[in-house]
Amino acid sequence: MDLLLFGPPGAGKGTQAKFLIDLLGIPQISTGDMMRAERKSGSELGQQFDEYMSAGKLVPDSLVLDLINKRLTQEDAKNGAIFDGYPRTVAQAEALDSLLEKLERRIDRVVSLDVALDDIVERVTGRRVCLDCGQTYHVRYTPPPQNGECTNCGGSKIVQRSDDTEEVVRKRFDEYKAKTEPVLAHYEAKGVVKSVQGVGSLEEITERIKKAIGVE
Repeated sequence: MDLLLFGPPGAGKGTQAKFLIDLLGIPQISTGDMMRAERKSGSELGQQFDEYMSAGKLVPDSLVLDLINKRLTQEDAKNGAIFDGYPRTVAQAEALDSLLEKLERRIDRVVSLDVALDDIVERVTGRRVCLDCGQTYHVRYTPPPQNGECTNCGGSKIVQRSDDTEEVVRKRFDEYKAKTEPVLAHYEAKGVVKSVQGVGSLEEITERIKKAIGVE
């Protein structure tokens, strides 16, 4: 199954993807994580990602398409993938459709997570991330350990990302409304979209998604 988790930045797509990896036996394809890794590497491409992401702007299609193409042909993604954060524009959706068609695949289901802007601001500004392994915490709901050590890898670099500020969140939401929401219409025309309420406990939202994609 090729599954697309859709919704504004901070809607919980990445969090839910991690629950679905074991359930479906397919990997998460997160352009956000891939681009952050590239930024951390200090490469020329990573510096270009940093320029856009720090300003809360969407990264141009030309800088992400090669990353997606490479990832989809790796062994663990040959039977499907969970797309998180891509496609973000109709042009990207069409490009992904073409790529999947060459692989004799298609997007089987789009799950749209519905979350209000105020809820997203509260979620994102409270988010903290381990720089060593990517483990995510939230100062209110899942606070990092008081000793500052990551519960996943033992690292001590738990920080707020520079693009997790309210100003950046609101800019990204505005860009999402203008550029990304039309992607839903693209997939709705294919009859593969299911809307899911994205507010509640992690377990509640996961159960809603499982129902939407028809798995137990």
